[in-house]
Amino acid sequence: MNSTANLLTRITQTPSQCGGRPCIRGMRIRVADILEMLAENVSASEILEGFPDLEPADIQACLLFAARRTDFPRLIA
Repeated sequence: MNSTANLLTRITQTPSQCGGRPCIRGMRIRVADILEMLAENVSASEILEGFPDLEPADIQACLLFAARRTDFPRLIA
């Protein structure tokens, strides 16, 4: 099993690649594309089949990256 810190190293952002959008391990496979496929019920095994350079941990990293981006502080009224 991959540690959280190890998973997040799989997500890279380079200004000259894909407009600086988060990608997987320096490839031109955007995190958003993987997340959209998952949201459209494309299974992880189908994604891995369609993108042979991806590894299962890359999909985990995308999910963790998205979860971290949506973790907002709670507001107390």
